[in-house]
Amino acid sequence: MAYCLTKQRQVILQVIRQSEEHLTANEIYLKAKQILPTISFATVYNSLKFLKDAGLIAEIKFADSASRFDKKVSRHDHAICTKCGKLIDIELSFPQELVEMASKLSGFKPKSFGFTLHGLCPTCDE
Repeated sequence: MAYCLTKQRQVILQVIRQSEEHLTANEIYLKAKQILPTISFATVYNSLKFLKDAGLIAEIKFADSASRFDKKVSRHDHAICTKCGKLIDIELSFPQELVEMASKLSGFKPKSFGFTLHGLCPTCDE
């Protein structure tokens, strides 16, 4: 599928793909502004929605925290530090029986699922 990637969208996608972190919209804006000084926050925000809807990036939401954006769009899980907010990818596989049990207990029909480990990262645990 072809996408219309404006210069602004290309810069935003570049910022996300080059980062080793899961950036917030504000962090993406600040990095994109270094590359394209005329870019506005509204453009970044709207471009993030476009890129997410196009399947080029993933959005990670955690309760009341700011969304973070991920270059990895395939199913994976995360660990988040409850002290500094560091967020990393982790690869886990779940037995189908676990998904079916969760569906049965909740009454929900599974659309997607994820695991998030909340705790202290190695740096904060020192």
